[in-house]
Amino acid sequence: MTQNTDLLPATVREFFAAHVVHDADVSSSFLIEDAVIVDQDETFRGREKTYAFLRDAGTEFEYTTEQIGAHRVDDTHWVVTVRLEGDFPGGVAELDYRFTLRDDLIAELVIANHA
Repeated sequence: MTQNTDLLPATVREFFAAHVVHDADVSSSFLIEDAVIVDQDETFRGREKTYAFLRDAGTEFEYTTEQIGAHRVDDTHWVVTVRLEGDFPGGVAELDYRFTLRDDLIAELVIANHA
């Protein structure tokens, strides 16, 4: 298991860089057409719904995002762990972004509390 974020696939690194600055146009370009995003038990499927999620998620709050870990599960699964601090309820959260890749694009992204 690797913790070095430089070893993440370019797709994951570039998606995450765009996502952190709320650039839905760029971040959604790394998703397959029928991608699925799951966040807090809510599921978004397909280009239109995933784009809307990427555009709107967290916009009601101000917060910082710090990548605190990353590892390869296998050839198609990667996990990036982030720490959020801001004015949302609780003020601090650690989340795992669990990526499933297909053909060098993101097929599925599950965002869940860090275990």
